Amino acid sequence: MDVDELPPETPGEVSGGAAGETIGGAAGEAPDEGAARRYRAQVWGGATRSLWRPSVEGTAGGRLRALADWADAAGLADAAVDVYGDGLVEVLEERIAAELGMPAAVFFPTGTMAQQVALRCWAARTGSPVVALHPLAHPEVHEGGALGAVSGLRTVHPTDAPRLPTAEEVRDHPEPFGTLMLELPLRDAGFVLPSWEELTETVEAARERDAVVHFDGARLWECPTRLGRPLAEIAGLADSVYVSFYKSLDGMSGAALAGPEELVAEARVWLHRYGGRVFQQYPVALAALRGLDTELPRLPSYVAHARVVADALREELAGKDGPGWFRIHPEAPHTHQFQVWLPYAPDVLTAASLALTERTGTCLFRRWFAPGAAGPPGTAVTEVTVAAAGLDWTPQDVRTAVRDFLALVAG
Repeated sequence: MDVDELPPETPGEVSGGAAGETIGGAAGEAPDEGAARRYRAQVWGGATRSLWRPSVEGTAGGRLRALADWADAAGLADAAVDVYGDGLVEVLEERIAAELGMPAAVFFPTGTMAQQVALRCWAARTGSPVVALHPLAHPEVHEGGALGAVSGLRTVHPTDAPRLPTAEEVRDHPEPFGTLMLELPLRDAGFVLPSWEELTETVEAARERDAVVHFDGARLWECPTRLGRPLAEIAGLADSVYVSFYKSLDGMSGAALAGPEELVAEARVWLHRYGGRVFQQYPVALAALRGLDTELPRLPSYVAHARVVADALREELAGKDGPGWFRIHPEAPHTHQFQVWLPYAPDVLTAASLALTERTGTCLFRRWFAPGAAGPPGTAVTEVTVAAAGLDWTPQDVRTAVRDFLALVAG
């Protein structure tokens, strides 16, 4: 994945790939497209001001030195390196189980693998190969049909509305299913979350149908502010939870599956079968532990400031020099990430985003994408993330950047 891409999947891919590019410049990318991608990465990576600094920015040496410095300060510099999942990986697994209030956890090199394993394990235990989930959920959009192709599972959709299913939709779905998977937040619908009451009612509706509940919690770390409950209480609603280490926590990669000891033990068997029992993972484990110590406590401040940024964006876009139509979704961000929609072609807005950074050193937006079936024609959508780098942005800073950006669009 490159610096100028949205991690890990782009809205263009979400809605049918109208953007025409894949992350990192996949096979088939024309040389001029690759050069343009690298140039965007250079410009946005060198911005003097940005709302967010992706973990892929910087250099290998700089990132490794920062990680080593943190390990020294945390007293982990002399910890034993791992071999096939022991050592620091075990330390990380124990930390995840404790953070989520679960009996056990197992490390996976990717979230896709963790979730595939979780769902196939539950299918074997429930006797049902049917998984109920949202059509915008990660396995449906970003995993190449792996649930069916690899595990022989089948999916059903209690709703196709751009939100999590309600209790009534789960309760009244006409087909039986063994597992209900809920993505918290639902990223491709705009990082949206239900209320705590709605979530608990939906989980209870699944229980009434004798289904187990699995949370795709890649970004579960961001949910306590909106839901008003601690992580362990949120995770405790589900039978199992997957979490990511590079989303929200500024890690390198990696994920974990947490749940009952029996499920985790079975998942370790499938981890090996899927080829995920990697010889050594200690840099990834260290980066995840650092994220839990440094980023996790700051996420509530990121969520709060994302709402400040969204309000300032709305105020300026609605002004006399605004585009006439725009959308910020959700209006009050549920997490520290949200969508912005504007009535222009994606390449026009991406060029203006790039020019803004070139001329002012400010990175307000990055790439824009056509929404396809997800939105009205003639519009484009981008994702805004607010993290540590954006905390010093005042509402006036945001409004100034928007004015400069719109001038470049109009020009």
